[in-house]
Amino acid sequence: MEFRTKIDIPKFGFGISHNDRCIFVGSCFAENIGNKLAETKIPTSVNPTGILYNPLSICKSIKNALSGKEYNDNDVFPSGGTWNCFDFHSRFSNPDMATCIESLNEATKTFANEILRANVMFVTFGTAFVYEHADTMEVVCNCHKLPENRFNRRLLTVSEIVESWSECIKTLTEANPNLRIIFTVSPIRHWRDGAHQNQISKSTLHLATNELNAKFGSTFYFPAYEIVMDELRDYRFYATDMVHPSETAVQYIWERFSETFFSEQTKSAIAWISKITAAANHRPANPQSDAYKAFCNHNLTEIERIKEKIGAIDFSEEEEKFSRFA
Repeated sequence: MEFRTKIDIPKFGFGISHNDRCIFVGSCFAENIGNKLAETKIPTSVNPTGILYNPLSICKSIKNALSGKEYNDNDVFPSGGTWNCFDFHSRFSNPDMATCIESLNEATKTFANEILRANVMFVTFGTAFVYEHADTMEVVCNCHKLPENRFNRRLLTVSEIVESWSECIKTLTEANPNLRIIFTVSPIRHWRDGAHQNQISKSTLHLATNELNAKFGSTFYFPAYEIVMDELRDYRFYATDMVHPSETAVQYIWERFSETFFSEQTKSAIAWISKITAAANHRPANPQSDAYKAFCNHNLTEIERIKEKIGAIDFSEEEEKFSRFA
């Protein structure tokens, strides 16, 4: 007997290998899976402009990148001892205004370059609630801890999301015709919205992604939300805050992701690569010993074998570590 409901993930008609380039954008759940993919040495960029939670802010970030927007003094503001920008996550905030603006522009250029080079983009929507600046009525990606009365909070409609993302998808595919876009809805609960409002928010995101996938042939959906809600369905798969998925849950979603997108050949390559990365993280008892020197030389040889068989993979960090003692 089966004592759980296993989510049926439909065939995508394509896979992901070391010949592909991927980009992940959206909520912090995008970072969980995106970082795991990056560890496999498949070229992966994760949230170049920081964590973004709502569909309109993600869309705006993409359009700003592809239009070549350059940020200046008018786009930043001081608060809490740092300079901040409403289009960016707080990790781009800086006590120095010039440094802040420089980092915004560098991230925007990097984002544009990654979009143009990628052939798969994962977009994770976290919430359908947005905060609009009370003066400009512009949706912000981050309130940067400013007083609540500076913003109006509201729920996006399905049609708003579909309309903005229809334009965004056209912009993306015009810039990069080979790009496939895979939507996900984050299983992370926005508990401050309340249980009922959180469900309304997630339902809005599901309806919007469903309409977009029906409208475009280049977009798809990966059921990360459903895997947590219906397949795992237990509080032991949540972190101590009972809101975020636990590391076990993230690992399980990663396994389902791997089953979906990796061929047996790619899985074998990833296993081979993981031995190298694990070896590079090994702390020797005596790094000056002949045994450790042989260990380093062996791994440098393995790296060359991997490059010959799989292609140009970035092992620069591992090669630097091994070469130091070889």
